[in-house]
This record gives sequence, structure tokens and C-alpha cells, in this order.
Amino acid sequence: MPVRNEASFIERSLGAVLAQDYPLQRIEILIADGLSQDGTRQIIRGLQQQRSNIKIVDNPGKIVATGLNTALLQAKGEVIVRVDGHCEIAPNYIRRCVAHLVNDKVEAVGGPVETIGESYVARGISAAMSSRFGVGGSVFRVANHKTQFTDTVAFPAYTRAVIDRAGPFDEELVRNQDDEYNYRLRKLGVEILLASDVASRYYSRATLPRLASQYFQYGYWKVRVMQKHIRQMRFRQFAPPLFVGALLLALLLLPILPAAGYVLGFIAGAYAVAVTAASILSARRSGWQLLPLLPIAFVILHLSYGSGFLVGLVKFWNRWRQRAPGPESMPAIPDVDKYERIQPS
Repeated sequence: MPVRNEASFIERSLGAVLAQDYPLQRIEILIADGLSQDGTRQIIRGLQQQRSNIKIVDNPGKIVATGLNTALLQAKGEVIVRVDGHCEIAPNYIRRCVAHLVNDKVEAVGGPVETIGESYVARGISAAMSSRFGVGGSVFRVANHKTQFTDTVAFPAYTRAVIDRAGPFDEELVRNQDDEYNYRLRKLGVEILLASDVASRYYSRATLPRLASQYFQYGYWKVRVMQKHIRQMRFRQFAPPLFVGALLLALLLLPILPAAGYVLGFIAGAYAVAVTAASILSARRSGWQLLPLLPIAFVILHLSYGSGFLVGLVKFWNRWRQRAPGPESMPAIPDVDKYERIQPS
């Protein structure tokens, strides 16, 4: 669990891990704490007094990738499950992940994520994030309870063997590190299973400014993923930056080319129609009281991601030749003779 300043959620997210129905003696819990300053570590230490299999690992890098790599160096299990500090996994999450890894002969598995909002604004955000119009084809967010192979999953379980083959998480990436890592796995021929019986909840951002910041970063760092793995990209991921770029170009041309006003009006009008239709469909599923908020959430998702992507193109214009890490950059893993491996049951 890579976490940082999760005092308001850590008791819930870690509590869900502690409530697993998998044999306790076969689980170790490594929490990579990014030097939290809000009492997160004190809460974890309180829970440590009740469970001996919780260990805190310092993560001075403060980002998810450095936390995962630091924890992996100490992990002794043959199965690695990556859990977020802002989520709750179902009580049978580990058991079902292990069952799929063993019985379905796959090396990576996860499940659909139910996005939860705890306030009116957060519920609107979660509804937008659960919509194909809002987040594109992210199957784990909008899956229809169908078991299938997919590009990426949110809180995956991996075999240790496949992690050793793929190498460490890319520590350059502040965001999108799971996206990039799962693409590397697929390049190795690994099939990633989205299993309908592997359930988790993710708690969405509570405010619109925090949502804007989150998706700006997603777009910004997606540029670096694209530069490292151009074939990983899908058309839907170019739609927000193309939309924002078209709006900006039309605005810039407006003073010198009056016809640009018609183009701007057409783009804005067509988008407004699409947002209205998507908001109505989402409100039918999630509650009509959210209808006033949904258009705002959709606009923030798309403009923030698109703007972040365009800024990333400018910022990283000279990094097209920099490669992703591979297995050769993975530090030595714990010696099997030094540690007793924890085997899946």
C-alpha cells in the first residue's frame, strides 16, 4: 500500500485489508508511507499493535512508484497485491485474486471498481467518473460485470515471477505508473484479467478543484507514457487534447479570421449537446438530483486532462528517446535462502 497523508481514509482502506478472509499467516502488509504529516502513520501504528503482519516502509520519494518499488524489495510473497490508500477491497479480494492466478493460469488480475462519493459534489464526480463519456473506455471503471481480458486494472494482483520479469515501476511517473507498467506486462505476453467477482470501491475526490488537479496530472504524465510506449495509446486518449487544442486555435484565430467564430461556435455547441445527453444518461443511473452538477464534472474532466496533455507536450518536447525501465534496472530481490517465501494457498 503506497500512501501519503491518508489520515481520513487509512483506517478504512487498511481495515479492509485486515478483514480479508485469506489465511492471516499467509499475508504480509507493507505500507510505503511517503512521509505523511497528517497523522497517517500514527493511525497505522495503532493498528500495528493489533496485527503483527503490518510493516511500515519509508518512501522518501513520496510518489506511488517509489513506494511500490521500495515495498517490493522487502515483499516475501509469491503474490503481490497493490492496494490504494483511497480504496476499500472486498473481504474476499485476495482469495479470489489468488484463485484466478492459480486456476486461470494468468499472472495479473484485478476487478471492476465502484467509484463512491460521500458528499453531493463527490457523488456527482463519481457518477461522471463511472461514465464512458467521462473517462472513455476504462473498462475497470465502467465494466458491466463481465470477466474479460483488458489493458489495465486498478488494484492488481501479480505473481512475483512476472514482476521480476517486468522490472520496477517507472519512478519518473508521478501519475499513470500502473498504466505504463501494465503495458510493459502486455508487451511480455502477459494477459491481464478483469474478473467480475473481484470487487473494490474507490472514493472519488471531494471537490471540483481537486478533480481538476487530478485529471490535469493524468493528462500531463500521459505524455511521458506515450513517449515511452507510443503503441500503448488509444484514440480516445487523444480526444480531450484535440478538443482543447481546437478551442484554443479557434480563439487565437478569431481576431484575424472572423470565420473562426463559426468553427468555435460549432465545436462548443456540439460539445454542449454531447455533455447534456451524457449528463441525462448518467443522472438516470445515479440520481436526478446530480443533473445540475454532472455537466460541470464532465467539462472539468475533459478540459483538465486535455490541458494537462498539451502542457506535457510542451514540457517534455525533448524526451522522446528516453526509454522505460526494464528488468535489468530492478535491484536484487530478497534472497530465497534468507527469507521464507510466503506461498499462495
